Amino acid sequence: MALFLKIIEWQSTGSGEIVHRVKVNGRDINGGSKLVVRPSQAAVFVHKGQIADIFGEGTHNLNTGILPILSKLEGWQYGFKTTITVDLYFVDLTQFTDMKWGTANPVIMRDPAFGMVRVTGYGAFSFRVNKCDVFLRELFGTKASFKTEDIVGYLKKIVISGLSDCLGSSKLSVLDLAGNLSELQADTQREVQAKFEAMGLKLVSLIIENLSVPAEVQKAIDERTKYGIVGDSTDVMMKVAAAEAMKDAAKNPGGGAGFIGAGMGLGMGAEFGKTMGDAMRGAQGGAPAAKSGFCPQCGAKVKAGAKFCGECGSKLGGGSCPKCGAEVSSKDKFCPECGAKL
Repeated sequence: MALFLKIIEWQSTGSGEIVHRVKVNGRDINGGSKLVVRPSQAAVFVHKGQIADIFGEGTHNLNTGILPILSKLEGWQYGFKTTITVDLYFVDLTQFTDMKWGTANPVIMRDPAFGMVRVTGYGAFSFRVNKCDVFLRELFGTKASFKTEDIVGYLKKIVISGLSDCLGSSKLSVLDLAGNLSELQADTQREVQAKFEAMGLKLVSLIIENLSVPAEVQKAIDERTKYGIVGDSTDVMMKVAAAEAMKDAAKNPGGGAGFIGAGMGLGMGAEFGKTMGDAMRGAQGGAPAAKSGFCPQCGAKVKAGAKFCGECGSKLGGGSCPKCGAEVSSKDKFCPECGAKL
């Protein structure tokens, strides 16, 4: 800020200062004073805590005609009779870029495949002052200087809150997040824009650089990618897991028993039980299903799985001796092992 020869101006140093206050008193405001407002600046006069006149870019000769509100407040109807004391605020209207944001705590979202998932992310945003009078009333107060560091923490919380709301309402799967970042950015920007405007600011841009999920969820995603599975194809995953368990069992002593345990755990118990049941029925004397398509007695064609011939009524297949349990054929009348009558 330079203040000499009745010329009032401020040159921003580019240090992130949004608002700079100039204390103007005594001879500084009179009929010969000039106000210089540089490009992308605004100058706001405040008198006794009340916002008076606002000036945009240009050189302004300060007089009662160009200061209508201030003249009315101070009673200058007939020109400059006395000097006055006012506060003059220069506001930087340029865009403040590369404001970093990141989730201090994970954002919880509901995933259709993985349930409740914790998501972390980071990115950047940019903003600028859109309405000087609103910004001064809502945030600035009476400070001599106001910088981006004084407000960026609060703005980050607004951005992350908006992102959380958009993630919750999007119903996206974590598998689809990477392909929908642009849409999520636009939705989040629309969500928080009204909150920025209520402070006299405009959210110019919002960038989501990355969204991450916990390691265990990432591992599950990698498994699905490995198997080429889309959706909830658990049957394919079970079969692949069973095959891998078989390979692991073959490498270890007693691996067969371990594989059976793994198979049972993966939902193979039903098939295993069916096989054991068939073996038990055979041991108890039940006749197994016919393996041939023809009756050994009359030669008639029979259905697969039939236990008796539909043409002559002969029993198909063999059985076991009720005394010693030896295997016998349907033609045997006596057990070839112990001689017991069949």
